[in-house]
Amino acid sequence: MRCRGALSAGAGRVVMAGVAEAGLDAWYLFSQASGVGRAVYYMEPDREWNDREGEGRYQSWLDRRAAREPLQYITGSQQFMGLDFYVTPAVLIPRQDTETVAEYVLKALRPGEKALDLCTGSGCIGISLAVLGGASVMGADISEEALQVARENGRRLNCPGIRWVRSDLLEQIEDRDFDWIVSNPPYIPSGDISRLMPEVRDYEPRLALDGSGDGLHFYRRLARDCGGHLKPGGRVCFEIGSEQGPAVKELLESSGYEAVEILKDLAGLDRAVAGIWRAHLASLNGRRLSGGRFSE
Repeated sequence: MRCRGALSAGAGRVVMAGVAEAGLDAWYLFSQASGVGRAVYYMEPDREWNDREGEGRYQSWLDRRAAREPLQYITGSQQFMGLDFYVTPAVLIPRQDTETVAEYVLKALRPGEKALDLCTGSGCIGISLAVLGGASVMGADISEEALQVARENGRRLNCPGIRWVRSDLLEQIEDRDFDWIVSNPPYIPSGDISRLMPEVRDYEPRLALDGSGDGLHFYRRLARDCGGHLKPGGRVCFEIGSEQGPAVKELLESSGYEAVEILKDLAGLDRAVAGIWRAHLASLNGRRLSGGRFSE
């Protein structure tokens, strides 16, 4: 088999499966299976490829991609904030959209500040804050399988100091002095999941996608509970669906946050909501702030 023919046949197979970027995906699979980089390929595209084991691996990977399994689960990796993250079907695949959260926090983060990454998944946000911003990070997820992936990413990216906790949002979090709480929670309305592209609907973990009826279930919990785990003036930043900005902004404002803003991604779509916790209001006259109202 010649390299050019293997690559062309692979791309054709993936095109027939309806994959949008078939040529690019076929290239990644071919390059990883053969060990042939772009420079070598372009210098000698018709070189013989006589590695039966590599050829078999390539064909197997093409079968999986043609079945619409995400490329990142096949290769086991995805770039995020310039870092290479290990991924498995136990976690969402890190996306460029989520970099909106990491970039916002990194602009204001001071080294040593405490950050809690809820629904951490692969750990991509929290690890990025630790590696690129020097944050002291705790990552939490309800899924032990996801935490295993996050721990492995922490090991690979030299972040031994991150604490990983199994928790349903804040239920098992005892610390009350975070400077930042960040999250990419499940936010897709339950009824919309069947309409997602096959790579997401059939392969990514539903636990990390399904935001219940209207997609806002987890934001209501975060808005209600995060303040009790933040320092005075602590800040939150949550990824959102592109149509959820006003609703999540209102939830935070009615729960005791100020300077709440909606952040846009590179495509100009609403992608995150951030705010500052007004702790002085929460403790005013010994009363607690809950759902935007003071109660005895």
